[in-house]
Amino acid sequence: MNKTQSETDWKRVLAHKEGDPIPFETGDGPYDPNDAEAAHAWFEQADLVRKGKLVRRGKRGPQVAPTKTLVSLRLSPEVINHFKATGPGWQTRIDSTLRESIRKTA
Repeated sequence: MNKTQSETDWKRVLAHKEGDPIPFETGDGPYDPNDAEAAHAWFEQADLVRKGKLVRRGKRGPQVAPTKTLVSLRLSPEVINHFKATGPGWQTRIDSTLRESIRKTA
C-alpha cells in the first residue's frame, strides 16, 4: 500500500476550539469557511464525487431553450419494469424508443 504524506497542519487543527472562527489565510483554499454565503456558493458549484466517480456536476448555466418538456404520463407496469430493469437512463431510453417509433411511421 502506498502511503502519501499528509499536508495537514495538525497542530493548527488541534488548536481550534469549538465555536471559534476557523483560522483562514488567503492561500488556504478557494473561500473563507467563516463566510457562510461564500462557502454555500462554492459548494453549490462544486462537482460531487463518490468513490472516484462523478455523481453530480456543479450547477449548469442557463439553457438557451428547454430541450425537453415535463409531462405526467401513465404507462403500464410492464413497460416501466422493462425499462427500469435496464438500469439508469431508463426514461431517456423510453424517449428514444418513442422517437424511433415516430420515425418508422412517418
